[in-house]
Amino acid sequence: MSAITPHRPVAPRAGYARAHIRGMALLEVLVALLIFMLGLLGLIGLHSVMTATQTDSKIRADAAYLATEAVGRMWHDMNNLTGYAGDANCSAASCTEWRAKVAKILPGGGAAITVDEASGDVSITLTWTTPDGGSHKYQTLTTILSKAAG
Repeated sequence: MSAITPHRPVAPRAGYARAHIRGMALLEVLVALLIFMLGLLGLIGLHSVMTATQTDSKIRADAAYLATEAVGRMWHDMNNLTGYAGDANCSAASCTEWRAKVAKILPGGGAAITVDEASGDVSITLTWTTPDGGSHKYQTLTTILSKAAG
């Protein structure tokens, strides 16, 4: 009988093994960089959407404040409610000042106020254009009556 000698695997040449390992390490680094860059691009996209949403929210809050301010001015000047009515301009001095403020605060802003003197119903509509070209509108309705009329 012959003696069985254990089989020993033949080791590849030393230079080949090192080059193969270096190639795998380089491939792992490239995949890691790709994943990192995709995450970074996602964060940049999230930041831009967040900034646009924040800007839109601020403009909407400004419009709500301006409409409330107009109602306050009307309550202060109840004897001259019809002086606030109009699409582009008005005859009341306080209204003219308020419209200038609207044009200054809202981008491409405008205001339309309708007053029904008999019922005291007031409608204030503010419009503006966002930097991306979208048109927006904020409308509020209220009733302003003097104590003598009610």
